[in-house]
Amino acid sequence: CVENLRKKLIENGFEELYENENWADLKENGKYFVVRNDSSLISFKIPNKKENIGFNIVSAHTDSPSFSIKPNADMYDGNYMKLNVSGYGSMLNYTWLDRPLSLAGRVITLKDGVYEKQLININKDLLIIPSQAIHINRSANENISFNHQIDMLPVVSLYNSKKLEDIIKENLSVSGKDVDKICDYDLYLYNRESAKYVGLNDELILAPRLDDLGSLLPAFNGFLESNNENSINILCAFNNEEIGSLTPQGADSTFLIDTLTRIAKATNINLHTALSNTFVVSADNAHAMHPNAQSKSDPTNKVLLNQGVVIKHYINYTTDAVTSSIFKGICENAGVPYQDFACRSDMRCGATLGGISQSHVGVDSVDIGLPQLAMHSANETIGSKDVLYMYKVLLEFYNSTIIKEQNKIKILYK
Repeated sequence: CVENLRKKLIENGFEELYENENWADLKENGKYFVVRNDSSLISFKIPNKKENIGFNIVSAHTDSPSFSIKPNADMYDGNYMKLNVSGYGSMLNYTWLDRPLSLAGRVITLKDGVYEKQLININKDLLIIPSQAIHINRSANENISFNHQIDMLPVVSLYNSKKLEDIIKENLSVSGKDVDKICDYDLYLYNRESAKYVGLNDELILAPRLDDLGSLLPAFNGFLESNNENSINILCAFNNEEIGSLTPQGADSTFLIDTLTRIAKATNINLHTALSNTFVVSADNAHAMHPNAQSKSDPTNKVLLNQGVVIKHYINYTTDAVTSSIFKGICENAGVPYQDFACRSDMRCGATLGGISQSHVGVDSVDIGLPQLAMHSANETIGSKDVLYMYKVLLEFYNSTIIKEQNKIKILYK
């Protein structure tokens, strides 16, 4: 995901910065981005103005629930070659059965004493996790319980002499024959099925990894097309949200505040003043009312597909009356419908990027998302209109200036 964002940014004239280099040469009207640990990215645009400037920030996450490949992963049973995996995030286990899967991620190689990072995507239907037939598991439709160490191991081949390391070497961009050894890897299973329209009038989109790439894509496009002379527009794409963000590149790291601090120093603006003029939109998807489980939704806040962007309210979310009102005003100016989400009082909600980031960057923030069905499934469902709504409102946000004066707030639209 981050590599695709990186390529698109370079195509659009953005310059890549590196955390181990000096950023003293940031230019007015400059467009930049920085990547941390190959899996999180922050991009920003520098305007001409420096007085009373703030940051307009949209954050989303790049990761989705999946299965990671363990070290020494080769397993043999009968004539099956399987891979030893562990769960990454909280997935719906049964949705991963009987689907075409493959491997992607990062490999560390060693050549002549130099370690090199290489991204890898084995571009074929390589693996499958077979379900048990009803004839040998008569309770399969009554008790859906899966043990990751027993039931969720993917089959890669009928027994042959190859090992996972051989498969990796054959698929490196630099030939495996040209490296001294494969040192280690960060590899994950992914669903190979393509995105598709569903419904009588193509009302729905069915695809893997919509949480949270469904929000990241319109955020990224809105960021690219934005132009705001009164704000430093920033896009954050964080990894590891699905496992709590407690990594050096997650939202619960110093990546964002480090970047904001370096921007302020390089452009000679006061960081504390800029943060007081900052607004964050945390874009992570929300649960739509389920057609076959309507009672699981809050009785007065039923979120519907294709009815607009969702504003998420909960005790540990960052949304409050002020930030909700501001975002609703931006929606109205953009002609975008919106709806409120709240949990049933007897159910729990998950954490959000906005709330996690607040421990490092305490600024005004609102949690939003696309309404979605089957969150954390191998295939998820959203409304096809809602993606456009998300793009339009985030473009409007990036082009707006939020002015705070004591107990009054004003929004200047482009």
